[in-house]
Amino acid sequence: MFAVVRTGGKQYRVAAGDKIVVEKIDGEAGASVTLGDVLLAGEGSELKPTDGLTVAAEIIAQAKGDKVIVFKKRRRHNYRRRNGHRQQHTILRITAIGAQQEEKKSRAKKAATAETGAEAPAAQA
Repeated sequence: MFAVVRTGGKQYRVAAGDKIVVEKIDGEAGASVTLGDVLLAGEGSELKPTDGLTVAAEIIAQAKGDKVIVFKKRRRHNYRRRNGHRQQHTILRITAIGAQQEEKKSRAKKAATAETGAEAPAAQA
C-alpha cells in the first residue's frame, strides 16, 4: 500500500519501510511521529478513501543538508557578499500506513464502556 503525504510544504509518495528526508520535525532519534495530511492512498491501481487515514513514521536521525553558497555581487560597485546555508532535515522511516490512531481510540472507548457496564445504544435496539 502506498500514500502521498504532505509535510514541510512538499509532497512525498511513501510505502511501509521507505526512508525519506523531510524538512525538520521536532523529536529525538527513535521517536514516533504521525503524518496526518494524507492526500492520496491506494494499493496497486486502486485508490482508497483518505478520511482519517494517517501515516506512522519513526525518526531515524536529525541531520543537516549540503551547504549552499549564496553569493551576491553588483558589478562596478565593489559589492560582494558570500554567505552559506545548511538546511535542517529529519530522516524518517515509514512504519505503517493506516488509521491506527482512530482504531486505538475506538478500542479505548469500547474498553471504557465495558468497564462501566454501559451498553452501546446500537446494542439495545
